[in-house]
Amino acid sequence: MNIPQTSFPRIVVIGGGFAGISLARKLAKHEVQVVLLDKHNYHTFQPLLYQVSTGGLEPDSIAYPIRKVIKNFPNFYFRLASVNHIQTDENLLHTNIGRLKYDHLVIATGSKTNYFGNKQVEANSMAMKTVPQSLNLRSLILENFEEALLTDDLNERNALMNFVIVGAGPTGVELAGALAEIKKGILPKDYPDLDTRQVQINLVQSGDRVLPTMSEKASKKAEQFLEKLGVNVWKNVRVTNYDGRLVTTNTDIEFKTATMVWAAGVKAADIPGIDVSCLADRSCRIKVDSFSRVEGYSNIYAIGDVAAMLNDTYKYGHPMVAQVAIQQGKALGENLIRMIKGQEMEPFVYKDKGSMATIGRNKAVVDMRKLRFGGVFAWFIWMFIHLFFLIGFRNRMVVFINWVYNYVRFDREARLIIRPYKQKSAR
Repeated sequence: MNIPQTSFPRIVVIGGGFAGISLARKLAKHEVQVVLLDKHNYHTFQPLLYQVSTGGLEPDSIAYPIRKVIKNFPNFYFRLASVNHIQTDENLLHTNIGRLKYDHLVIATGSKTNYFGNKQVEANSMAMKTVPQSLNLRSLILENFEEALLTDDLNERNALMNFVIVGAGPTGVELAGALAEIKKGILPKDYPDLDTRQVQINLVQSGDRVLPTMSEKASKKAEQFLEKLGVNVWKNVRVTNYDGRLVTTNTDIEFKTATMVWAAGVKAADIPGIDVSCLADRSCRIKVDSFSRVEGYSNIYAIGDVAAMLNDTYKYGHPMVAQVAIQQGKALGENLIRMIKGQEMEPFVYKDKGSMATIGRNKAVVDMRKLRFGGVFAWFIWMFIHLFFLIGFRNRMVVFINWVYNYVRFDREARLIIRPYKQKSAR
């Protein structure tokens, strides 16, 4: 990999997400050599992927070059690589571009979509965890309406204009709200010769409420917002299969649709080589101690979505959200410096700053410590927080300008089919 030899300890970080970038910034200007590996050369602001999928933002406004993040950090190196295997007994990584020795290894690979073993759903549904996946979904949504214009088959037209979103967490709720606003404000103008009133947006949740990780007040408020926008909310309904045209459930409810988005769960993006006994049962995350150290290893750490730090407060590990990843990255960076200096490490304590979700224009819900509220004020807080955590001044300005323009004009300028997408099995 052409990484120079050094007398400094070599810390290899796998993953340039929230956790990896937070750790890299904390290690900057210290006497360590840091090698950051990622299969993409950019950091993705995942909370806004749904806006790329629905034409509200272009992908370059929520992505930021990793090399630009670390350009002023001494002894920092980035390599575009996929890690295939960790050889723990030799402190060695095997990647698609070569091998690399490490003194300390940090796994920050994040999470991936969890299909719970359902291969047909995995083959036919759409995921929304990466920028390419979001662009694929955007193209498919727009292509469906173009095809709906051409068909004389009423059932086929309805299937093309019927959307099913599985999972009513923040991703599913925000995507459903965005699609509902497109139906209301954009489709009638773009497709005047198509009866867009027939567009159906179905949000399917296996539990008894939407946004199950938030307060009941936020959940009820979000459901009211969704119903006001015309979204069909189906609770206590579990999707069992999807063949590319028909969604079946554990009830007698079925959906004929050409587009099903799977937002029903995630699991750790683990790497072969870690002892399987270190994996927690829930979401297949790697068990770590209070210092983010992987159980059974002295120099391997895991942070962010891939890690499960079990304690009395979080029996299944911390929530798989950006704030946990950011805080764990900072804490581990400080602990690694302490350890190298011969000082004692300090256990990680998560500071829960709350959670939030937006359902559309002037509609959002916020749980912030003891405060629970929704509506326009919550929507402004949601926008401010997301702008604050975006990396790069340009990205913040571009997103802000886009939001202002979309709000004033009730428009989404990025509804472009840049690269056509066809589902393999369904088409």
